[in-house]
Amino acid sequence: MKDFITKEIQDSYNVKENILKDKNIIEIISKISEEAVNAYKNENKILIAGNGGSAADAQHIAGELVSRFYFDREGLPALALTTDTSILTAIGNDYGYENLFARQVQANGVKGDLFIGISTSGNSPNIIKAIEEARKKEIIIIGLTGSNKCKMDDLCDYIIKVPSAITPRIQEAHILIGHIICGIIEKELFIPQS
Repeated sequence: MKDFITKEIQDSYNVKENILKDKNIIEIISKISEEAVNAYKNENKILIAGNGGSAADAQHIAGELVSRFYFDREGLPALALTTDTSILTAIGNDYGYENLFARQVQANGVKGDLFIGISTSGNSPNIIKAIEEARKKEIIIIGLTGSNKCKMDDLCDYIIKVPSAITPRIQEAHILIGHIICGIIEKELFIPQS
């Protein structure tokens, strides 16, 4: 049991160390953060979606933006498209599960918003359809996925491919990246620059 625990921690650490060494990922996180800050300055919002653990990550990130992250400040508009059971079941029943997020992007998204699609595989049909809808509405598209080649690769304005193909390691890195972006947004919007 202790060997398993040690290996899990070491594997998680290795993925994060590889992210830290990848200047391209650092640059993309910086660009995404800049896009998010600009969206908020232009009175836009962030829409976030994912399935399973990625749905939890979407809700977690939205919560950090709407409530607070490091310090008290005004709330920022962010919607996790995974939370309203009436909307989810209505869309699933009437339009099919693959349209779960696209319909919400259609209803709530406007030009200049950001859509963050989280998918460890990068092939989730409902995330792909949401990306397609976001493209129609001129919404900036951000993808968080794993290292494998996937459908999201060619569909996003910005994509972060965590250097792992193992779902738990990818998800751990996604929430780290989400936290970094939230921290930058908060700092840039609410801490006076000298």
